Amino acid sequence: MTAFPGAALYECRISHSRTAPLRNAFTYRTYQWLVDLDRLPRPGPALRLLAGFHARDHLGDPRRPIRENLDRFLRARGLDLGGGRVVMLAHARVFGYVFNPLTVYWCYRADGTLACVVAEVHNTYRQRHAYLLHTDDHGRAQVPKEFYVSPFYPVDGGYRMSLPEPGPLGPGGSRLALSVTLGRPDGSRFVASVHGNGRPATVRGLIAAAVRHPWSTAIVAALIRWQGIRLYLRGLRVVPRPPHPSQEGVQ
Repeated sequence: MTAFPGAALYECRISHSRTAPLRNAFTYRTYQWLVDLDRLPRPGPALRLLAGFHARDHLGDPRRPIRENLDRFLRARGLDLGGGRVVMLAHARVFGYVFNPLTVYWCYRADGTLACVVAEVHNTYRQRHAYLLHTDDHGRAQVPKEFYVSPFYPVDGGYRMSLPEPGPLGPGGSRLALSVTLGRPDGSRFVASVHGNGRPATVRGLIAAAVRHPWSTAIVAALIRWQGIRLYLRGLRVVPRPPHPSQEGVQ
């Protein structure tokens, strides 16, 4: 029985790869939620520590709902969904902690057609930046890099993002295949990809995912920081972090 209507759990394999000035690649496994912003899961007391969705973890005013903040962000950029559905792919808070390197919002018009995609990027300095994307029929878009993420890269170059909508949930699950490629002026690349299979979110499924990936949100943050330490010890030097101007509607 589905415990969280409209929600799915995706067991994911996430890979990072850079080509220069040092080659480095690593992969980790975790799980993420795909949720309807108008029907966010509300776990009972026994599961609350395994799944929390809070506005302060995403764009906009933490005093307002996530959906309202996203609508305000879009309206400030000339888009009105007219009450259309928005689905979000993200980590939930686990034991009070969450880190989302990438949160994706698929934003639909009232007639069910896709209006846009928002890619919300978080760095390890507690900053975030939302990119508004108008994707093609394959979920692809390009956008200049505007936000400091890796401490070893300046804010230059551009992203090629492939963020196709997850397939419908069926007997065999739903496939998820996303990628973000940073191309830099010197020709080097950094690629992050997410591949997973989704199932309807149930109490049993959530407990099983939490057992397979204990405190996954903290592990993800620790792995990313550990890779940064390794690169620093291999000789990469930190690029100074520039001031990040806040976006209207994003705090």
